[in-house]
Amino acid sequence: MPRLDRLLGLILFLQSRRFATAASMAAHFGLSQRTIYRDMKALAEAGVPVLAEAGVGFSLMRGYLLPPVNFSEEEAFALATGAMLLERTAASSLSGQVATALQKIRAVLPAARRDELARLMHGMGSAAATPPPAQQADLGLIQKALVRCRALRLRYQGHGKTDAVQRVVEPLGLLYYLGRWHLIAWCRLRQALRDFRLDRMHELEMLGERFVLRGDFDPAAYVRENMPRPGLHALVRFHPDAADRARREWWLGVDEGRPRAPGGDTVLRLATVDWGPLAAWLLAFGPLATVIEPAALRERIATLAEAAARHHRGGPTTT
Repeated sequence: MPRLDRLLGLILFLQSRRFATAASMAAHFGLSQRTIYRDMKALAEAGVPVLAEAGVGFSLMRGYLLPPVNFSEEEAFALATGAMLLERTAASSLSGQVATALQKIRAVLPAARRDELARLMHGMGSAAATPPPAQQADLGLIQKALVRCRALRLRYQGHGKTDAVQRVVEPLGLLYYLGRWHLIAWCRLRQALRDFRLDRMHELEMLGERFVLRGDFDPAAYVRENMPRPGLHALVRFHPDAADRARREWWLGVDEGRPRAPGGDTVLRLATVDWGPLAAWLLAFGPLATVIEPAALRERIATLAEAAARHHRGGPTTT
């Protein structure tokens, strides 16, 4: 990294924190602490009000702000891509903020860069992506509660439940996986950690009270540890037109089961915790998927197919 870029980066790093140690800056920028000390001296000599406090670290004088820094082409494109993806997953709760953020990015770009960004936004889309849920709790409100350590009151309708139950929760993490946003929080009703899907939340409200964080909690590690652990496996032969879809969609685990089968088919080894969901999913492939083993899975698919055929042959019912 050129030294000028590094010095600007150090100012931005300090500007975003109350204090920073030489060790933390060295680790962030991949430099030695000796280089950091030299750079801090260079910034001070250039008139940047860098303060140093023994045993605490470096800081910038209160009120000092670096004038707006222009984005590089790569940075502008990366931010535009991230904004587009966030807008696709956050429903309407953050669409306004995303739009104004993109306007600010465009405003600080030179005219030529603005034209390039406009062409990128026009030519790069996600129309084929799965749309966000039509109804989803306010992601922005949950983010505020998370960073301010404020409790949330909500009504939550669990999977398969007909009624929503009021909960008061302490938000600890916000994760996006399996096509949905999930809030990992301490539930005061259950007195335990729980995983709440945002599209199952209703009547969300941030309370005035603050809560104390529960140690060094890692939301992603919690989800990994509590994911279903598949103990069943099936070998399935997929037509070439279906193999890529199978790899993308089956989230419990896919391995290449055997070398490519005759005719270009692919055999995949699929992990699952229950034959039911796997059978229902494979049924949607029709003749493009053939179960090699086990026989129990083949029988489950056949039963589902026969039930579907009887249902549709019977035609619609009227009341």
